[in-house]
Amino acid sequence: MKLVLASQNEKKLKEMNDILSQLGIEVCLQSQLGVHVDVEETGETFEDNSLLKAKAVMEATGMPAIADDSGLCVDALGGAPGVYSARYGGPGLDDAGRYRLLLENMRGQTPRTAKFVSVITCCFPNGDVITARGECPGTIAYAPQGEGGFGYDPVFFLPQRKKTFAQLTAEEKNEISHRGRALALFQEKLKEYLNK
Repeated sequence: MKLVLASQNEKKLKEMNDILSQLGIEVCLQSQLGVHVDVEETGETFEDNSLLKAKAVMEATGMPAIADDSGLCVDALGGAPGVYSARYGGPGLDDAGRYRLLLENMRGQTPRTAKFVSVITCCFPNGDVITARGECPGTIAYAPQGEGGFGYDPVFFLPQRKKTFAQLTAEEKNEISHRGRALALFQEKLKEYLNK
């Protein structure tokens, strides 16, 4: 089975293929099919945005489409940046600019607890929808550490591992990350769906 990923993000594609290939599922980017759907993320929840993206790409390609909406929710900031994680601070900022802004906004703040959330939605041409949510709790580091990962990974610290997400290997990250957990649950739900 082939799924289209409603994203341009090569790193997300690799993470999804690493996990879903065990089910014999191949995930490709919409751009590989010559489709470029840019969905405005107007939802108020990760579930809303994930569904908007998967549905739009499924309709554009006529194939089952999978979308992930994820972000960082920081307790001291009232759950921000949340669904605005990728747009935090406005369009002029890159990943490093966004996590620097977050560190600036966290100055003097306690607690530093936070969680990464990922919601994965798959929309099928027959109208069926599968949704799975994963969360990974952690804290916000005082300074970026590590070279790996992307987004807020250098400042998302895992006390039990004594490392940030950016210091983990890809295997370690897939095992415990919000997306890894959402994909594991999605994998179970998809297996049930395919065996119906």
